[in-house]
Parts: sequence; structure tokens; C-alpha cells
Amino acid sequence: MFVGELETAVAAARAAGEVLHRYLSQGITVRYKGPVDLVTQADVEAERVITGMLREAYPTYGFLAEEGGRSEGESDARWIIDPLDGTTNYAHGFPAFAVSIALQRAGEVVAGVVYDPVRDELFAAQRGQGATLNGQPLRVSETQELGRALLATGFPYDLGKLPAALELFGQFVAATQGVRRAGSAALDVCYVAAGRLDGYYERGIWAWDIAAGSLILTEAGGTVSDFRGGPLDIEGREMVATNGPLHPQVVEITGGASA
Repeated sequence: MFVGELETAVAAARAAGEVLHRYLSQGITVRYKGPVDLVTQADVEAERVITGMLREAYPTYGFLAEEGGRSEGESDARWIIDPLDGTTNYAHGFPAFAVSIALQRAGEVVAGVVYDPVRDELFAAQRGQGATLNGQPLRVSETQELGRALLATGFPYDLGKLPAALELFGQFVAATQGVRRAGSAALDVCYVAAGRLDGYYERGIWAWDIAAGSLILTEAGGTVSDFRGGPLDIEGREMVATNGPLHPQVVEITGGASA
């Protein structure tokens, strides 16, 4: 049903990945949106390439993009775009970043692509059609116990919220086999979908960070929610994502976390 749209998103993600590679080799210009929140020329150029390709193919669709903001379309569909998730990593040459593109229709994410140009790994999903990594089916892990789980998280740019995030991080470090903080929410969620991680949680995220990944994970058999275990609102600024069996154990901890 959404094959044409997914193929277009895949092509746009790969084209953006080429832009990111080019800027890495040429040198990166950085400017700051906040004390620790930065943007590079690569972000801007990659988003321009993505929106140009998507707008040419589907001119009536709206957009929600990290750098370009919100643009209402003439239909009930919109693209949700992060041209470079993991900008801080990218600016330092740390190889953990990705392009994320999701298609939302009538408020529901129906297709998603996350592309890691460093590893040439393309995660993709259509609602009801399963999820893939480079064309091969994805499936979440079967880990049942939190004490045997490997989780991922991130920390907020709002430094006033950092103490609460560190307190929660400490609880999970004590309760699990380990917690990783790689710096790309989109990749973290996809790694849960691939069984490389067993779960992920974070506050302070944006819709463009998780829209595509949330669909990829659920299509791989995983579970997503807010911190209290309620339905995920991709614009609600928080997410818990797990393999499914671990979800009650994770939200038991996140549900008690201060905002």
C-alpha cells in the first residue's frame, strides 16, 4: 500500500547519507542552537536534499523536520524528518549517526526508514508488513529478565533536567547488565528492533528522533510506550522501547521518574 512512498523515502535517506559522507571528508562547519545543541551545514544540506525529493514525488504532503520546522500539506499525510540524528557525534567524527524519515498518515506512522551511512545499514518498515535491515527480516531479542538486559538511553540538552536523568540512569545501571549512551535515538530504537539491545528509554526527544524507529521496532515485534506504560505520543518528548517481555519491568522504573 505504501511501497512507492517507502521506496522514495529509502532513496531520499540514501541521498542524504551521501551528503553526510561528503561533508565528513570536506570538513564540517558547526553552529550552536543552544549551549550544547548544535547544527552543521551537513544537517541543512541533507534536509534540503530529502525534502526536495519527497516534495517532488508527493507535492501535497506536509513536513515536520528538525531544521525546517512544520509545513502543512493539502492531504492528511506528512513526512517526519531528521536529516542527521546524532549531530554531536557527527561533528566529532564519532561514527554513530543516522538519517531518519517517517511517513505519518491521519496521525499514524505508516512507513519508516533509518539509514546509517557509516555501516551502510538501512532499517525500514511498513505498517503491517514487518521490518527489515538491508532487506532481511528483523526480530527483537527474547530476553526475559531485566538483570540480563542491555539498554540504551540519552541525556537531555536542558541541563536543568540532567540530575533527574542521571538518577534514572543510575537505577538502570544497577538493575541491568548495562546501559549504553551512544548518542543517536533513531539508531538506539532500531538496535532494539534488531535484537542488539533489549530496550531503550529517554526523555527530551523529539518526534523526528523516534517516529521512524518506533514503527520499525513494533513491526519487529517490540513494544513502545510513554514512561508510564501508556500509548506512545511521538510528540510527547519521552519514550520507552523494549523487546516486549521486558516492558513492564522497564516502565516500573521509568514510571516513578521525576519529569
